[in-house]
Amino acid sequence: MLNFIFNTVFKFFGILSLPSLHRLGAALGWLVYYCSPKSAVTIKNNIKTSGLAKDTQQFKQILNENIVESGKAVLETIGIWQKKEVDILPLVRQVHGWEIVKDALQRGKGIIFLTPHLGCFEITSIYYGSKHPITVLYRAPKLQLLKQFILQGRTRTGVTLAEANASGVRKLMQALKRNEAIGILPDQIPAAGEGEWADFFGRPAYTMTLASKLAEKTGATVIMAFGERLANGAGYEIHITQLESIATATLLNKAIEQQIALNPAQYLWRYDRYKQRRHAINKQK
Repeated sequence: MLNFIFNTVFKFFGILSLPSLHRLGAALGWLVYYCSPKSAVTIKNNIKTSGLAKDTQQFKQILNENIVESGKAVLETIGIWQKKEVDILPLVRQVHGWEIVKDALQRGKGIIFLTPHLGCFEITSIYYGSKHPITVLYRAPKLQLLKQFILQGRTRTGVTLAEANASGVRKLMQALKRNEAIGILPDQIPAAGEGEWADFFGRPAYTMTLASKLAEKTGATVIMAFGERLANGAGYEIHITQLESIATATLLNKAIEQQIALNPAQYLWRYDRYKQRRHAINKQK
């Protein structure tokens, strides 16, 4: 029964246009905000902590826009998972910095794409995979049924998935050695023992070390990628920026902060980066 419900709902959103998904998503964002007080508090606290709002008026503007953008993110993800590449790729209106990718491929050391929870992070791997192979790291959800939809939705032409475990890390290494690209969500809380504590907007956050270790071992070019969501369902613009160094967790978080500052309204502020994973000891305390 649950499988039937998921299939029906996902297929419904899959046939909707991006403008329709975003209109419904905006309403969903407000509904979730008012129906989930805990999530609302997390969003407010995280925006305040970031210091990106210079005054009360700007805080309210970022908050209100973020509520809408968060809802859009949910429904567009489901829609993208269901749509064919021929329908998705034209939604990418412009790519800024593609010459960085070309230079990185010529270096022959592979590419590490870092895509924070900013804008549409589904679109970046699909777009890149349509041109070159990419292996994307993902964490399997607790709900087994949802894992099936993730695998179906994210596995595309040129896109291979690697689960966040030892086998998946080996896949990433192998891809880099073939001068291919890999994709990682750098602001996802790592499992205990797989990260370090470093400030993120002035507060300690348990931060992954995998990306920096892979960069050190392979010499791969590290690139930050951001799929900016355009207004009125007009599509996306992909922004590509090369990073000088992510040798430490602090440098990685600084790079993420700079990326978020480009469009704070489209960051997933309800994701609580400051929570402590079980058995992860905060040595800064």
